[in-house]
Amino acid sequence: MSEVLQQMRRGGGVLGGFALLSVALVAATYFGTRGRIAASEQAALEAQLNALVPAARYDNHPTEDTIRLSDAAAFGSGEAVTVYRARRAGEPVAALATVIAPDGYAGPIRLLVGVWADGRIAGVRVLAHKETPGLGDRIEIQRSDWIRSFDERSLTDPDAAGWKVRKDGGRFDQFTGATITPRAIVKAVHGFLEYAQAHRAELYAPASGDRAP
Repeated sequence: MSEVLQQMRRGGGVLGGFALLSVALVAATYFGTRGRIAASEQAALEAQLNALVPAARYDNHPTEDTIRLSDAAAFGSGEAVTVYRARRAGEPVAALATVIAPDGYAGPIRLLVGVWADGRIAGVRVLAHKETPGLGDRIEIQRSDWIRSFDERSLTDPDAAGWKVRKDGGRFDQFTGATITPRAIVKAVHGFLEYAQAHRAELYAPASGDRAP
């Protein structure tokens, strides 16, 4: 019996050793790749921001000059979102934020919206959606130039009545067989544009934690 116990102990020791080795390898892999993963994510984020606001237009680090704001009507979600601020010589250049169009045809549509400090739209890009391929997916920059129709628009170009798709009497094109998708995006972009004008002070204030209007 004692020999059996010894064999069991030896077996348990071997298994324990393998377990510790496995944990050590996982930990080493995590710490070894964590920096590269973070750098890759940072580069991807900067590329998304620079697609709307070229790096030549600012001299700060928008990914570090951030503020957290919460406004369900403006951002399409009750959750606080990160706003990235571009500045040049300390002066505001643009603010960029993730905005949700909650009423897409197949669910929420996640957008990145940039607004110049003077109230014009720097650009809009679709980050994620589940719209119908071949119809609603024309909101993607890779599929069509429709999303560029927001470039340089403002609250006065067009006026409030024009911030709708043409089917509703507005200035923005809809897609054949897919009106709901562009309608949702036009509404979401307009909502953030109104917020940016009404809360310019909050958008460009020094970062000091989460804020709610």
